[in-house]
Amino acid sequence: MTGPTIAAPPTRAPEDRAAARRRRRAEAWAEAAGAGWKVWLVKIVCLGVIDAMAVYAILVLLTKDSVVITAVVALGILAINVVYLKPGLLPAKYLTPGLVFLFVFQIFVVLYCIYIAFTNYGSGHVSTKDDAVNALLIQNQQRVEDSAAYPVSVLEKDGALFFLVTTPDGTAEIGSADRPLEAESDAEFTGGRAAALPGYTTLNFAQLVANQATISSMAVPFSTDPNDGTLQTRDGSTAYQYVSTLVWDAAAGTMTNTQTGVVYTDNGNGSFASADGQTLATGWQVWVGVDNFVRAFSTESIRGPFLAVLIWTFVFAILSVATTFALGLFLAIVFNDPRMKSKKYYRVIMILPYAFPAFLSALVWQGMFNQDFGFINQSILGGASIPWLQDPLLAKVSILVVNLWLGFPYMFLVTTGAIQAIPDDIQEAGRVDGAGAWQIFRHIKFPLLLVSVAPLLISSFAFNFNNFNLIYMLTGGGPRFADASINVGASDILISMVYKVAFVGAERDYGLASAFSIIIFVLVAVISYLSFRQTKVLEELN
Repeated sequence: MTGPTIAAPPTRAPEDRAAARRRRRAEAWAEAAGAGWKVWLVKIVCLGVIDAMAVYAILVLLTKDSVVITAVVALGILAINVVYLKPGLLPAKYLTPGLVFLFVFQIFVVLYCIYIAFTNYGSGHVSTKDDAVNALLIQNQQRVEDSAAYPVSVLEKDGALFFLVTTPDGTAEIGSADRPLEAESDAEFTGGRAAALPGYTTLNFAQLVANQATISSMAVPFSTDPNDGTLQTRDGSTAYQYVSTLVWDAAAGTMTNTQTGVVYTDNGNGSFASADGQTLATGWQVWVGVDNFVRAFSTESIRGPFLAVLIWTFVFAILSVATTFALGLFLAIVFNDPRMKSKKYYRVIMILPYAFPAFLSALVWQGMFNQDFGFINQSILGGASIPWLQDPLLAKVSILVVNLWLGFPYMFLVTTGAIQAIPDDIQEAGRVDGAGAWQIFRHIKFPLLLVSVAPLLISSFAFNFNNFNLIYMLTGGGPRFADASINVGASDILISMVYKVAFVGAERDYGLASAFSIIIFVLVAVISYLSFRQTKVLEELN
C-alpha cells in the first residue's frame, strides 16, 4: 500500500525572482524618498563638495605625474559616491568615514614610509636629477668679469617677483627665478629704460628695501640652457650676468668644473662623483634597495649607537612596565583593605599624576633635575651638583623615575578594578584550606589578576617602546654619543633616534630614518604577537 504522494514545492521562475528584486529596489527607493527631500539635499551638497575637492586633487596630482595616487583618489571618490547614493548598504555608510581616515592617516603613511626606506631621500637628495643639475649650476655661479650692466625693474604679479630687463640693444625682456627671459613687446619705457608692464606692479624704493633679501637671492635664467647663466641684482636697479663654474653636458651626462677641469659623472647613487670619489653636494632621489638597512647594521659609526639604543629601548620598556605595575598593584592592594579609612580620598590623590599632561610633567621634572638650580639638587640634596641629565647612567635613572611617576596611576586604576572583580568566595576557600595572605595572593589573586591585565601590560610595553614625549621633553636623548655619525644620544630610544635622524640637524636622512621605523614596527609587532599568544595560557584559569 502506497502512501500519499507529496508534491515538490514549485520552483520560482526566473521572472519571479527578477520581479522580487525590482520590488525590493523600489521599496528601498521609496524608503529613501520617505526620509525627506531635505536629507537628500544635504547628502547631494556634501557629496558635491567632496567631489569638487577630489577633482581638484586629481588635477593637481596629474600635473605632478602621480599616476598611482591619482588612480587611488579616483577609485576612492567613486566608491564613496556609490556607497552614499545607492539605497541600502547601511553598514558601508557608517564604515566609510572611518575607513577613509584609516587609509589616509595610517595605511598611506605606512606605505609611504616603506617606499622612502628604499630610497636615498634626505638632505641633498630631495628632488629629480634635472633639479639637482640646475641647483648645482646656480650654487656655483660667479659674476662674469666683463658682463654688461642690465637696467632692471622689479615687478610683482600674484605674489611672484619678476625682472623686467632692458637689453643692450634697447629691447625689453621679462623673466623670473623659474621662467627664463623672453622678449616683451608691451613694456613701457621711461628714459630709455623698461619700467612697467600692463598687468604687473612695479615695486617702488620702499618695496625694494622690504624685499631686498628675496630680490638679491633671485637668479633669472638667460635661456632654457642652464649653461648660459643667470641674471642677478643686488640693488634691484642694475643686474649682471652670472655663469656657473660647472658646465653641464646633457649628451654625455657629465658635470665639468671649468676652473679645475675635474669631470663629475653619475655614480648611480644619486650624486655626481669624480674619478677619485669626490661628490658634489647636491644630488637627487633614487632607488637604493636595502642599502639603508645594510648601513644600519654594517657601518660602525651607525651600528654601535643603534645597538646601544636598541638595548636601552628594551630595558626602558621592560623596567617601565615592571616598576609601574608593581607600584600600582601594591597601592591597589593597600587601598583595597577593608580596614583602611577614607580610601576614596587616597585614591583620588594617587591618580593626580595621571590627570596632568605627561609632556608638561616631563618639563617640570626637567627643571627639578637641573644640575645648578634644580629643586632636587638645591633643596633635597642640600646644594649638590649632580648631573642628572648630563651623565649617561643618571639620565637613564631619571627617565625611569619620571616614567614611574607618570605611569603608576594607570596601573593603580586597572589593578584596583581587577582585584575588586575577583570573587570573595575564592579567597575565602583559600583561607579555609589554611593558606596565608601571601599564598592567597601568589596562587589565587595574582594569576586571576593577570587574566584581566595581561593585554594591558602588553599595550603598556608597546606604548613605552615608543614613548617619544618623555625622552624628548626630559633629556632630549642626550648626552650625545661622541663616536656616532648620526645625531643620537645615550638616553635615546628607537623612536626618538628616528626623529632626530630625520628632522634634527643639518644632515637629515629620511631614508635611513624610515628604515629604522620599519625595524621598530617589526619588533613591536613580533613582541606583541608572541605576548598575546602567551596570554592564552592564562585563559585556562577562568
